[in-house]
Amino acid sequence: MSDTASARFDRFLRWRCALAEPPLEVDFALSGLEEGHVDAMRPRLTAALEAMQALEGGAIANPDEGRMVGHYWLRAPELAPEPEMGQAIREALAQVKALAADVHSGAIAPPEGGRFRHAVLVGIGGSALGPMLVADALGAAESALSVTAIDNTDPDGIDRTLARLGSLREVMVLVTSKSGSTPETRNGMLEVQHACRQQGLDFAKRAIAITQEGSALAQRADAEGWIARFPMWDWVGGRTSELSAVGLLPAALHGVDVDAMLAGARAVDAATREPDPRHNPAALLALWWHAQSNGRGERAMVVLPYKDRLLLLSRYLQQLVMESLGKQLDRKGKTVHQGLTVYGNKGSTDQHAYVQQLRDGRPDFFAVFVRELRDRDGPSIEVEEGATSGDFLHGFLLGTRAALAEVKRTSVTITVPRLDAGAMGGLIALFERAVGLYGELVDINAYHQPGVEAGKRAAKVVLELQARVVAALGASPQLCTAIAGAADADPADVWPLLEHLAATRDDVQQRGADPALATFARGA
Repeated sequence: MSDTASARFDRFLRWRCALAEPPLEVDFALSGLEEGHVDAMRPRLTAALEAMQALEGGAIANPDEGRMVGHYWLRAPELAPEPEMGQAIREALAQVKALAADVHSGAIAPPEGGRFRHAVLVGIGGSALGPMLVADALGAAESALSVTAIDNTDPDGIDRTLARLGSLREVMVLVTSKSGSTPETRNGMLEVQHACRQQGLDFAKRAIAITQEGSALAQRADAEGWIARFPMWDWVGGRTSELSAVGLLPAALHGVDVDAMLAGARAVDAATREPDPRHNPAALLALWWHAQSNGRGERAMVVLPYKDRLLLLSRYLQQLVMESLGKQLDRKGKTVHQGLTVYGNKGSTDQHAYVQQLRDGRPDFFAVFVRELRDRDGPSIEVEEGATSGDFLHGFLLGTRAALAEVKRTSVTITVPRLDAGAMGGLIALFERAVGLYGELVDINAYHQPGVEAGKRAAKVVLELQARVVAALGASPQLCTAIAGAADADPADVWPLLEHLAATRDDVQQRGADPALATFARGA
């Protein structure tokens, strides 16, 4: 072995974090990290790890809300700071498994007869992305329900989803909203309820609520006699809720071994509590993000899973990372505009898309490769002498990684022998911990989302303005400026509302060819 090859192999062994259970390896050999990075950041990493320990112990994470953050307790209820919390977690898990077993056996069935064979998940953000990722990644058992999602308030998108399902007779509906008043989720629920009514089906007898106690959704489910109601707690945020009933119920209905998924997450949690950051894969991930982005998000993280089943991984991580770390203020109230951009698709598709720029264009990223050693269940044919399709896929991964390394583009590679429930739970836990640690390194609160709330408030203002615009419309055509004056609004704000109303409402018709003189009237 040459000296160069020996040095490369030695670096791989020194910068490899491997877990026995679940079997998971994080290879930092091409990350650009050196011992000096760890030594320089060791005091801050130690403080970050201590902060995470306090968080798991029940420290207040959101002072403005007086709220703890307890997604780590979901896979280790004994860690919950109050016995009642731990008991609630255990009871919810037992309820998930019992209901899934009853649905699979036919004990819980549509009132019109037959069996439930499909589950429609109505939610948004973390209430949909995690369940969608797990369902796509792990597949369904023979007796399990297929899972699809309505995760937006796009009428056309809702129509397309319902059209694919056709009859809703064998469809179970899971409605997920912590507050019970999330507009997108409420709208999706009402759309599905309307579709059931049109088909002569009883919506309540195929509906399940996953929500916080006392919410509007909880009250509705109880009043209408829905099949069941599962808890959400204020100490579990949407983007970290996959291992609560939010994600476990659709997973269990889909035939996923939820105990194995929880065990995988629990094992990675234990490994990423390691106080020496040099042997802690989540701490090294957070350190790498910090080093590569100058602690300011100056480079993006590109997620490159070489597995069709992990197509949604980049979308899941996009929300987990960007909603957690994209903050205007640090904990001291100083304006910092923190964040870390995440994008990706899948290999080797990406090699025919943006990998060209990754290799030869702007060095404004770092890459995370994800691979599964198993390429399929069963034997593979040789597509050319000595090589299968899986060999090609793996070759493309290693080749792309090497091509990026040649031009000093850094990467980390995460490997699982088999993408099963334990591995999926482990991947979720690994990135959840890395996000929390990175938030500590840059001194921001990773567990609130004021920007999301600002967007919701702004949308409410727009809908209130739309109501005033509709009220201002008369039987005769009017100029936009006149309508705006009657609605006490800026014409520039009124114009797009009039365009939308004219295109979607039967009682509003656009008149006039000249956009500058476009007029709108109520009625034909």
